[in-house]
Amino acid sequence: MHIVLLGPDLFAAFHDFARSLKEVGARVSGIGSTPQPRLRAGLKKHLDAWEAVRSPFDGDEVAGAVRRLAARHPVDALETVEERLIEPAAVARQALGLPGLSVESARLCRDKPAMKEALRVAGLPCAESAAVSSLRELEMFVDRVGYPLVLKPRAGLGSLETFRVDDRPELLRAGVRLGIDRGESAAVEEFIEGHEGFYDTISVDGEPRLEFISHYYPSVLEALSDRAIAPQIAATNRVDLPTYAELRETGRRVIRALGIGTSATHMEWFFGPKGLKVSEIGARPPGERIWDLYCAGNDLDLYRAWASAVALGRVDQRPSRRNATGSIQVRPDRDGKVTGYEGLEEVFKRCGEFVFAHEIPASGRKTVPISKGYLANAWFRLRHPDYDTLREMMTWIGRTLRAHAA
Repeated sequence: MHIVLLGPDLFAAFHDFARSLKEVGARVSGIGSTPQPRLRAGLKKHLDAWEAVRSPFDGDEVAGAVRRLAARHPVDALETVEERLIEPAAVARQALGLPGLSVESARLCRDKPAMKEALRVAGLPCAESAAVSSLRELEMFVDRVGYPLVLKPRAGLGSLETFRVDDRPELLRAGVRLGIDRGESAAVEEFIEGHEGFYDTISVDGEPRLEFISHYYPSVLEALSDRAIAPQIAATNRVDLPTYAELRETGRRVIRALGIGTSATHMEWFFGPKGLKVSEIGARPPGERIWDLYCAGNDLDLYRAWASAVALGRVDQRPSRRNATGSIQVRPDRDGKVTGYEGLEEVFKRCGEFVFAHEIPASGRKTVPISKGYLANAWFRLRHPDYDTLREMMTWIGRTLRAHAA
């Protein structure tokens, strides 16, 4: 098969997707805005052809690039793993008659209010939400639902520009920040109290063939609010236990309700006083190289499993569930340049045998703002057969290690 990847040049983390397609025997071409001579070697070595475009976000331009590639070798599929390219890829597929995520499903996976409306129609539990494009519409939603609320872009990326608001002054500040006072459309939704996590799959024809469940400690918005927090992501190896049955079934129903066929999926969820609630889902892998956690805990190559699903329509690998895995980040006490660490030797002495990846920025290196995610500044990735022991180790690291900057 000839598979075209849209936007694999955007991040080095995407190179494994090109690699995995080659490993299952596909011809792999790429489309992106990087001139071919400037492609990173880690990507270039896996590509059979490359088409540079002015903008990979223009579906019509992408379709033209696919036509040029097809003139040399017929194209079987156009894929992307980049959130912002989901819709342009779908537009190009529709123009070319290629299989894959439809324009409607792509729009639902990007447009948060439309997504939640579709889920409510399907009888799935999610927060009250609406699209608003004026401060008056925003205030009407407050009158109906009350505080606290969450305000974010309609097609936001992760937690960027996402605000919790607890009163009118905060609401107006967030509304102005998102341009609602100038007619920009944004998403507003009920704030759901509870624990936050995510459910990830590789699905074939709308049915999950591989399933993974992870937890945030604490919630993303709380983690972004205080640099003293050492945020954790923990991937459980207890996925198959009955305690997760409701979550797994809800995730499967969400995938079917939105018409997601053969794709990686990433669904955020909350569980609290109001029970299980779906936050949102993307037709893509999770960020932060979460798949590396799943690979390390389950003795598999998830990238190759994805390639097999896309190119061959099947997934032959099975997760071992041998280890729970997790990622913890320790932020510096301020932005500036790293000056050193306290407790680093203790961390490696107690937990070193369980650490399978880490980064400790050297003294003198510039710090990274805490809004940049979980793989910035000092971080560790661990694995352990027992989920509770894994969590205890990560919590201990967060209390023991101190990163200083000036």
